[in-house]
This record gives sequence, structure tokens and C-alpha cells, in this order.
Amino acid sequence: MSEEVHISSLVVHATPKRLQRVEDAIALMPGARVFGSSPNGKLVVTLDADSADEMLSRVNAIQRTEGVLSAALVYQYADTVEAMNEEIPDAH
Repeated sequence: MSEEVHISSLVVHATPKRLQRVEDAIALMPGARVFGSSPNGKLVVTLDADSADEMLSRVNAIQRTEGVLSAALVYQYADTVEAMNEEIPDAH
């Protein structure tokens, strides 16, 4: 079985009072990156994982984080590591 790469992005809505705590908690999770936040409690997050089960576990962990109101999956992509590392020739 080939090694896989799973990439997802989420919009996380947190209570504004707990925004910094939520942002810090997500940033500590393996494969998670917070790319931006707004004062009204919204965060843009990406996740990387090695399997669909691992990805689901990480999304669930974010949803269960104290102060999180919702975590909505916006994008998800999965492929083999081999395919992700394949060089694509320039059309020019």
C-alpha cells in the first residue's frame, strides 16, 4: 500500500473571548497551521495527515476544543506521496 498525503482546509468559528486560546491550541496540533484570524472569532486552518482516519481525528479534536463553536471543512485532497512528488513538465 502506498503512503498517502491528506490535505484539508477549514474555517473554524470560536468565541471571540477565547480566540487566542483556540488559535494556540490548534497551532500545537500535529499537521495544523493557522493562516489567519478575525476579531469576530473566525480562523483559517489547514491540516496535513497520513490517512483519512487521522484527518478525521484531527478535525474532531478541533471541534472538541474548548471555545470552538464550529469547524467547517472547506477543502480536502488526498493522493499518494509518489503522485504528490511527481514533477509536472512546464507546457512552455
